[in-house]
Amino acid sequence: MTRNSNKPKLLLHICCAPDSTTAFERLQDSYEVHGFFYNPNIHPKEEYELRLKETKKVCSLMNLPLIDSIYDPDLWQNKIRGFENEPEGQKRCTICFKQRLDVTAKIAKDNNFNYFSTTLTISPHKNSNIIIEIGTSLAEKHHINFLKEDFKKKDGFLRSINLSKEYNLYRQKYCGCIYSYKLNKFF
Repeated sequence: MTRNSNKPKLLLHICCAPDSTTAFERLQDSYEVHGFFYNPNIHPKEEYELRLKETKKVCSLMNLPLIDSIYDPDLWQNKIRGFENEPEGQKRCTICFKQRLDVTAKIAKDNNFNYFSTTLTISPHKNSNIIIEIGTSLAEKHHINFLKEDFKKKDGFLRSINLSKEYNLYRQKYCGCIYSYKLNKFF
């Protein structure tokens, strides 16, 4: 893809490679998309490294730039402290979404992006309305636009499964954090 300065720049938070496929495919004609891999919640570190490696693979295949960030699970643990025993999809997850999207919005604003968004909405295991509410609130806080896109619509999740097979991508079986890992929620 040739970079087109006439397109608005969008920083897309990526939770994992499979979820990025559909989002990249849908957005790249209308936006100058840059991926942003920021996931201090992922456990263990080997899982984090594998997901980052696969995200780099997708970005290379789709000719899209990727920004990655430091892996700081202690920061994430401090954010969710007190909510470790929450069920999946409850307050701990909301705090996690907010923390990752807050950093994404800051990076987007500081680097002159027009928009930020996230691939988190593609998962059928996550509440897109909550994610979009968080993104909208953070957009107001940081004075930047949030692209309110529910990527699971129009068979987005199914498309991500098919693209993952086509690209031979690793598809994880849990959200990423130690608590979803222990609960085996998605196994």
